[in-house]
Amino acid sequence: MLGKSRALWRLTFGLLAFALAFVWAGTAADAQTPSQASSQTWPNRPVKVIMATAAGSAPDVIARIVTDRLSQLWGQQVLIINRAGAGGLIAMQALAAAERDNHTLYLPSSSSLVVLPETNPKLPLDIAKDLIPIGLVGEQPFLIVAGNDLGASTLPDLIALAKKKPGELTYAANFRGSLPNMTGEMFRNAAKLELTFVPYPGAPQGLQDVMGGRLSMMVEGLAAFTGAMASNSVKPLAVTSPSRLPNYPNLPTVAETLPGFDSRGWFALLAPTGLPDDVVRKINADLRSVLAQPEVRSRFETLATYVRDLSPAETGKFIRDEMDAWRPIVKQVSAAAK
Repeated sequence: MLGKSRALWRLTFGLLAFALAFVWAGTAADAQTPSQASSQTWPNRPVKVIMATAAGSAPDVIARIVTDRLSQLWGQQVLIINRAGAGGLIAMQALAAAERDNHTLYLPSSSSLVVLPETNPKLPLDIAKDLIPIGLVGEQPFLIVAGNDLGASTLPDLIALAKKKPGELTYAANFRGSLPNMTGEMFRNAAKLELTFVPYPGAPQGLQDVMGGRLSMMVEGLAAFTGAMASNSVKPLAVTSPSRLPNYPNLPTVAETLPGFDSRGWFALLAPTGLPDDVVRKINADLRSVLAQPEVRSRFETLATYVRDLSPAETGKFIRDEMDAWRPIVKQVSAAAK
């Protein structure tokens, strides 16, 4: 009887030890530190993507096209966290305060990376030191449009008219310091014009005043004008990309009138430092596979957004080059506003 009790005790103890070991192993996996994350186990929870634009905005729509497919690919929710305001500062503050769990990503528009560092010396993050580039999501050229009653059907017409009436023509763009505003100033400088900038909180308000003849022209992402163009409510003059767009082949570029002119907004996917290299490579590969899908490219083009396929290293170089290219323009505009 005693032998049977000891055997039963050993069996019970063994099963208990095995169960405890199993529970401990599962707990250890769940408590995996960020440095232990690997591409084999990532993601093991929902992924958050912090954005600096409002829900329903064009960048938000672009992001959701991509994140919906990444969610399917990863088998985890990918949640967009919209933190709009202050030219991207609020989103950057949210990223700086976020838990370093390797499951929080950052999808800023170009203004947050090329304008904000020059206009706000006290950012919560150092872009060069605290962020890891993952990949480029897309580029968005800007479009210069004029009101139908202005009397300018082409960009050379607009330039000639502005030179006849120095200081009288106005142009709308988003808030001062936004990339559309910077593009307008780049155009003004390149053409040697005197134009008056009128800031607007959003494209719809500015567009209404251009169509109503209260403003001369407007600079904004092409997607903001598709409806007005379809109804012939504005005169589309030129896109700011270096070459004509595949789905708007009849729309001339600014560079055809002012050689070398090039201005595009863009969206890049980044992460806080600490994300392991193999996870960065995995996210980049998965992002590129989503962006290669014909349906995604087609939907992007309807929103005047164009895929540019880049590796993490290429994305980092692209961002640095853009920061260098825009820095003198941002400084000039900022100084003039003081």
